[in-house]
Amino acid sequence: MTLEFWISQIFSGVSYGALLFLLGGGLSLIFGMMRIVNMTHGSYYLLGGYVALTAIWRSGNFVIGLLCGALAIAVIGVCEWNAFLKRLAGQELGQVLTTMGFALIFQDLALIIWGGDPYTIPVPAVLSGSIQAGELFFPVYRIFMIVVAVIVAVVVWLVLDRTRLGAMMRATVDDPEMARGVGINVHVISMGVFAMGAVLASIAGVVAGGFVGIYPGADFEILPYAFVVVIVGGMGSLPGAIVGSLMVGLLDNFGKAFFSELSYFTLFAPMAAILAVRPTGLFGRA
Repeated sequence: MTLEFWISQIFSGVSYGALLFLLGGGLSLIFGMMRIVNMTHGSYYLLGGYVALTAIWRSGNFVIGLLCGALAIAVIGVCEWNAFLKRLAGQELGQVLTTMGFALIFQDLALIIWGGDPYTIPVPAVLSGSIQAGELFFPVYRIFMIVVAVIVAVVVWLVLDRTRLGAMMRATVDDPEMARGVGINVHVISMGVFAMGAVLASIAGVVAGGFVGIYPGADFEILPYAFVVVIVGGMGSLPGAIVGSLMVGLLDNFGKAFFSELSYFTLFAPMAAILAVRPTGLFGRA
């Protein structure tokens, strides 16, 4: 194996990990912080990509498509939380059944509206092509994915750890009754956290649409990876989501490169070993 091979595989794994962070970061807010088992998170990913694709077809602008996808999924997420999920706090089975039902409904609606053909979201010319470094070529779009993930990670960290809003979010998650007692609107804060998680999933869907495309079944295909990222990294932990997504991205990439027939084993076996040692995840709180 040459040095170029290792560098190329590491770069591919990190870029895929960046995509998983966008999806897993949103799930970490919903599943890790709010303790809502949201099986429609993959649907937010898929629908965000489809809505963005439609907006790009009409406007010809990638940024407009990204914003339309994020707005549409935020509205869907808020409606789902208000109408159903806020009444199911602490009822894991009810959450799973309800959100799984919505996931199947969203999948059928997407099939009716956009059909069964796979699509690739058109990306701006500036994000096309590759950057050459010696004998290596690094696709610009993969670099863009990494940059977007870094920006999102910094923004989420600043909001959660360096603002009054973030302190209110943490208080709402840790002790809702006490938060109400000090005047925090727990309903609005919880709704905002859920909407933020949904928006991150939609951003992941749009970014992935220009990379792997969007197609029926992509929601359930990528959802297990997002749960692995959150559970292994530690529920509700942003550093855990970052480390978990990088681990999953690298393990998945190298597993497919070396053991294509055992790619799932090379991914999930180390995850199981980590959880056997640290059941709360790498950065989870006991």
